[in-house]
Amino acid sequence: MSATSAWLGEVLLGTAGAVGSDVVVDPDGAALRAGVVAERLGLAPARRACLVVVDGLGLHNLLAAGTAVAPALAGASRSALRSAFPSTTATNMAALGTGLPGGRTGLLGYTVRDPATGRLLNLISWHGGPEPTTWQRHPTVFELMAERDELAVSVGPWEFDGSPLTRAALRGAEYESAESLADRVDRTLEVLAEPDVRLTTMYWGDVDKTGHHHGWRSEEWRTELAHLDTQLARLAASVPPGTLLLVTADHGMIDVPRGDSEVFGGPARLDVAARPGLADGVALVAGEPRICHVHAEPGAAAAVLASWRAELGERADVRTRDEAIAAGWFGEVEDRFRPVVGDVVAAMRGDVAVVDSRTQTAASLVLVGMHGSRTDAETTVPLIRLAP
Repeated sequence: MSATSAWLGEVLLGTAGAVGSDVVVDPDGAALRAGVVAERLGLAPARRACLVVVDGLGLHNLLAAGTAVAPALAGASRSALRSAFPSTTATNMAALGTGLPGGRTGLLGYTVRDPATGRLLNLISWHGGPEPTTWQRHPTVFELMAERDELAVSVGPWEFDGSPLTRAALRGAEYESAESLADRVDRTLEVLAEPDVRLTTMYWGDVDKTGHHHGWRSEEWRTELAHLDTQLARLAASVPPGTLLLVTADHGMIDVPRGDSEVFGGPARLDVAARPGLADGVALVAGEPRICHVHAEPGAAAAVLASWRAELGERADVRTRDEAIAAGWFGEVEDRFRPVVGDVVAAMRGDVAVVDSRTQTAASLVLVGMHGSRTDAETTVPLIRLAP
């Protein structure tokens, strides 16, 4: 894990504090006050603020690309943050929106086992799942601001307006849709010019999407990052005076070879369906290829733990539910979410992944860029200051 002390769950709250909001997250627990968090993050008071969230832009990825690809982003003042675990979008958008780790929000992976049905629940599509606001009950920073008549606006794709993940993680802001990156920057500038808006967020997902399909070390990924950099430089040059402009990300990314592992040798992708040592006694594998929540058949948890440890060896850190929770992997875990954590949890090391062709689509089985585990490359994200 990264040695950074600040974490992603403080960023939206701290940004709210920088524009004068005094909302408090989790007053019944380890209360976090917006103004205090802003000071801790080194955010000076501002008239208004804009936080850009770039899906998949880990700090290691950005630094490897450097100023040759992304002069505005790589050359700006920045600090390192740690993401929530798992290092995946659902978990970290909820952390950003609520200031709470996955063990409190229940958003513990790309997919999880729904204790009410015993079936996989995809936390992006949420198809067939419970009402998102019932699953994730904690108020968001946006909701807390709205209670004080402090206006926040989110700018993103139309499909996220009122989507299940938005309702779970980021509800409470007004939503403005724009599709292309240039249009999204333009719409953000229009919102920032509105006198009543205190805080604006803008989301961009194509860095992550390109990395998944081509790998973050590909020319396609570098081209997408360069495009993003150009548009964010335009945003920084055009925001109204007195605007704090920050950029962060939900997680980083590693490349998993379609052939042999460069770190361990042998296949980089291990298919549960083709390996009895990974399938025997297993009722369901949730999570994603870099972090597996393994739910055992009744009475089989100990045998599954032993077989997964034997099968994966040094390629993964394999723990029981109780061990993973005690180690603080998910932060504090609420009792109702303990069954969401696998009986066995396997966090991949190096450049390997565990796939399951019984439940994954053919397209997902060949993705190159992945994330979710506990490596620095996946869990260290930037906090970049582009303005003032």
